[in-house]
Amino acid sequence: MAERYLPADVPEEREGDFLEIFDRSTGGSGRLMLFAGDQKVEHLNNDFFGSGIPPEDSDPEHMFQIASRADIGVFATQFGLICRYARDYRNIPYLVKLNSKTNLVPYTDKDPYSQQWLEVDDIVRFKKSSGLDIRGVGYTVYLGGEHEHSMLQEAAQIVHKAHENGMLAVLWIYPKGPYVKDEHDAHLIAGAAGVGACLGADFVKLKVPYVNGGFDPALLKEATRAAGRTGVLCEGGDKVDEAQFLAQLHEQIHIGGSRGNGTGRNIHQRPLEEAIRMANAIYAVTVKNATVDEALKIAKGVPA
Repeated sequence: MAERYLPADVPEEREGDFLEIFDRSTGGSGRLMLFAGDQKVEHLNNDFFGSGIPPEDSDPEHMFQIASRADIGVFATQFGLICRYARDYRNIPYLVKLNSKTNLVPYTDKDPYSQQWLEVDDIVRFKKSSGLDIRGVGYTVYLGGEHEHSMLQEAAQIVHKAHENGMLAVLWIYPKGPYVKDEHDAHLIAGAAGVGACLGADFVKLKVPYVNGGFDPALLKEATRAAGRTGVLCEGGDKVDEAQFLAQLHEQIHIGGSRGNGTGRNIHQRPLEEAIRMANAIYAVTVKNATVDEALKIAKGVPA
């Protein structure tokens, strides 16, 4: 049976709204395929221009074209970007990212603080006035620095307010700063997963645990157990070969116990038709329990 949890802070009159959004976003599986489109702030133009990146990825509309035609759970990006394109892409299931920061200041020089840009109430009003399919909100917390208390407070309020309005709340939680020696340490990632649960998030997007520079799906179990009823989403990371990505995703879910993924570059850093197929393949593994071979055929455009 799909893991389908109704938070206690969802009021009775919003329970139906929340469960409908949850089921539609997870395809009834309890797992979320999140197409991440927040990197234009987080990484500036590094992810959209350069060697191996198709020219069309320089235009933000490329991501909207993908999201409008591919199988996805939600498309997560900033409010302003949604406002620029959503009139032409009304069919996309949106998740509004409420904070973002650039990567210009090194984390070793200054503790990161990514302040909230807008309130949940602003998104609720926009959802009603625009009629767009806005499923929820997202927020990034950086643990390990002098500003973590402010971000934790903002995150807690955002999650609660989203639930009060029957919407999903997804947190990105990344330990950063001079006191963090290894961002991919499994025990540290599990700690971040537990923080996501304590904040009441429906899903928490985390780094992937590595050992000796490589992924071991068994290491993920500590994080997925620590998260409890909060679903763990693994970040997609740098673009890699389709087979490698899909195999690791399958292991994350079926060995590590994750409940989805948050993927950006491994989708949008491809020409449009290829990007759509890759998104469909990721969705098939995440939501439809497809095997790696089945998903790879989808990614390659091989008839079933």
